[in-house]
Amino acid sequence: MGVLVNGLAPNGQLTNASALIRALLQYAEIIDPWARNVAGVMVNDVARRDESLWKTAGKMLGRELKKEILYAPTGRILSQLQDEQVSLIKSIPEEAAERVHRLAEMNIVTGARAATIAKEIMATEGVSKSKAMLIARTETSRAASNLVQARAQYAGSDGYFWRTSKDSDVRPSHAAMEGRFVNWNEPPTLDKMKGHAGCFPNCRCYAEPHFPTLGV
Repeated sequence: MGVLVNGLAPNGQLTNASALIRALLQYAEIIDPWARNVAGVMVNDVARRDESLWKTAGKMLGRELKKEILYAPTGRILSQLQDEQVSLIKSIPEEAAERVHRLAEMNIVTGARAATIAKEIMATEGVSKSKAMLIARTETSRAASNLVQARAQYAGSDGYFWRTSKDSDVRPSHAAMEGRFVNWNEPPTLDKMKGHAGCFPNCRCYAEPHFPTLGV
């Protein structure tokens, strides 16, 4: 993306906004196979770690429940997660194209200073990198949370206890959830967003499943 921006808007001079926008949108389509592969590797890695954790935790849950958890039908969840992550990866150049379009309009409509426009155009690559890092952190955690939910519910879990990392980086709204019971069918709303533990942007919280028949 940096190559495209620097090549078609050298030194922030947006001489042909349409060409840069087209290039970014075409790039979004070109990376589809790569994005699908990257998303697949990430989802499968999370799935392997999730299975390993359940094998360890299963020792205290009993043989039959352990078997039920490990053989839960997670294929649909994994496929859905991969598709969603491909869309998010492709959204990076698409959002960059939209940003360039807005900057071009700003230049025409408001007559903004050339130096200001140039600075904003050159920041496009940095914005995209930040978005990529946010996706990587959030989606890995969300994938793990969704797998825990799928396996736990299949085995009869009605909900979970919210657990945090218990450090100074935990958001106040999330810290307040520590130890609270959450029904799988009723995700809480925190900071105007709804979701389960681990499914929020940059969230490091996790769900500790509750199995009513076992009292754990």
